[in-house]
Amino acid sequence: MRKGKGSICLFSRPTLRPSRSKVSLIEGRGANMAARWWVCCVSVTMAVALLIVYDVPSASAQRKKEMVLSEKVSQLMEWTNKRPVIRMNGDKFRRLVKAPPRNYSVIVMFTALQLHRQCVVCKQADEEFQILANSWRYSSAFTNRIFFAMVDFDEGSDVFQMLNMNSAPTFINFPAKGKPKRGDTYELQVRGFSAEQIARWIADRTDVNIRVIRPPNYAGPLMLGLLLAVIGGLVYLRRSNMEFLFNKTGWAFAALCFVLAMTSGQMWNHIRGPPYAHKNPHTGHVNYIHGSSQAQFVAETHIVLLFNGGVTLGMVLLCEAATSDMDIGKRKIMCVAGIGLVVLFFSWMLSIFRSKYHGYPYSFLMS
Repeated sequence: MRKGKGSICLFSRPTLRPSRSKVSLIEGRGANMAARWWVCCVSVTMAVALLIVYDVPSASAQRKKEMVLSEKVSQLMEWTNKRPVIRMNGDKFRRLVKAPPRNYSVIVMFTALQLHRQCVVCKQADEEFQILANSWRYSSAFTNRIFFAMVDFDEGSDVFQMLNMNSAPTFINFPAKGKPKRGDTYELQVRGFSAEQIARWIADRTDVNIRVIRPPNYAGPLMLGLLLAVIGGLVYLRRSNMEFLFNKTGWAFAALCFVLAMTSGQMWNHIRGPPYAHKNPHTGHVNYIHGSSQAQFVAETHIVLLFNGGVTLGMVLLCEAATSDMDIGKRKIMCVAGIGLVVLFFSWMLSIFRSKYHGYPYSFLMS
């Protein structure tokens, strides 16, 4: 409202205009933000470019790795279809077993099957290994998770040198990842080389369960049938006089044979399937007695059976010398022979015990 000339308007506002310094400050801030945004865009672009540059070779390397692995598995499957146990030399072993990539396990038997090596245990172990590999190859659960291979010393001596191996046969599991550990070497001297025992070991190391299927063996049923036929024939011939069935001596002899067989370790041999003996590949020395109390050889079982039989025969002679009605001279001879048998065979038995249980403090005569 105006009040005349020289009056002042109380309600009017003065017009405000930004100064030049403020305009310059605003323009500077905008330029800084634009520069930062440009730097950020350039950085992101360069990061994406680097990722692309480095990812292309890694993807290519991964594809190459998968191709190599596929070729190795295809090759092993082809050989397995022809022969369940793959024979390997040094080159095949290094390429298919030692060299990565590998997503499968390989059970390798290192052996010496040539005749001039004279390794009887190697042949027996090879038979069991073939049975195990065939059981896996023709089972419904067969996959490419595990393969069976064999390296003969005369075909791959460089492999033996590479692994610092100086004995055969030896079973080693080469796992799908990493190097073999201590438990991946099969304890042949403790477990034996039966296919069932090796299958249990494989299940522990690879989680692959293999049901062992053995080829039919008709020798057992034929021998049983022959024995029953002989017994039936004897019974028929003696049908008029069956007193021999009540003969105490005959039954005692049969029971004694059974006891000697069981106490000598025949059942352990049947379960574990140990080798008959062990021949040192360097010295050629043959060991018939196992040096550990946790294992035994088949020959050792036969020796123990013989010694137990000798001690038993000596005790029988002593009992007969004391209770028979023969003249005194024969009874003295029987007594001396019985004492000699007991002392001799018991001493040898104790020597075997001392050789297996090291540090046993007691001995007897020749032990």
